[in-house]
Amino acid sequence: MWDLGLLFVAIVWGCTFVPVQRALHSGDVFSFLFWRFLAASIFTYLACLRFGVKFDRGTIGRGVFCGLMLFCDFSCQTIALDYALSSTVAFILGLNVVIVPFLMLAFFGKKVGASAFGGAVVALLGLYFLSGASGAVGFGIGERLTLISAFAYALHIVFTGVCARKSNLYGFVIVQFICVCVCALIAAVFAPHAEFEGEIKVLGNLIFSPNFDFVFALVLTSIFATVAAFVIQTMAQNRGVSEIKTVLIFALEPVSAGIMGYAFGEKLSALQILGAALILAGILLSELGGLLGAKFAKDRACEKADRGD
Repeated sequence: MWDLGLLFVAIVWGCTFVPVQRALHSGDVFSFLFWRFLAASIFTYLACLRFGVKFDRGTIGRGVFCGLMLFCDFSCQTIALDYALSSTVAFILGLNVVIVPFLMLAFFGKKVGASAFGGAVVALLGLYFLSGASGAVGFGIGERLTLISAFAYALHIVFTGVCARKSNLYGFVIVQFICVCVCALIAAVFAPHAEFEGEIKVLGNLIFSPNFDFVFALVLTSIFATVAAFVIQTMAQNRGVSEIKTVLIFALEPVSAGIMGYAFGEKLSALQILGAALILAGILLSELGGLLGAKFAKDRACEKADRGD
């Protein structure tokens, strides 16, 4: 049951890229992010009330710290959708999995295994091919912003692992969402943007668009891709779904994004498809190699203990 829940999360995440890209035709990036995370903050708070939400000083401070990284991730990621194919953005974002082990080495001195190095090499080769448009290798602003987003999210993963253990989990998550919401509000109010048909001025340059694409993307990303995904992921982990199984399921996110992009007319060249496949292989090698290695070592230790070696 929880495997299906995680599969739902991966598919929903992958299916958000095209709707968000379409929403940006009727509203600006920061207004969209403000409304998305305002709704996510409210609904996550309501969903987590029964679990005991607390907002002590430490939780708030750590939540703001990680929330700033999350804002960098989502703002760069969303802006990138104005300049690159949604499927390209999705696969490059998957590189955060490959980046994490090296950040753990840089900040905490944690050893990087051979599988992480191998996965990084394979994924970087995939990035080289994927960033080409119509078969010609290039690296435009959309790809650069997505790479920054992947790096920011990798930082977020690293520090969330440290900060969450010292915080009230639910309060920590909600503070991050509120932080992104506030940062997006400030940017939306002051950042100039083109006028959109039917836009409703709210405050300064902050707008709301009643356009169907804008509203649909807001509902999809705030409720399903944020609140529902968070609740399902948390409950699945509490029910003992293995890390290996979780990694395999979440690897389907960029795959579903690629299928969604293709369904809406995005075409990848043969080189770009090869690049996407290599990135996916690099992600799996980086994550599964370490997990399987640890499991193998644990099994060997148990066998030796049973034999009395």
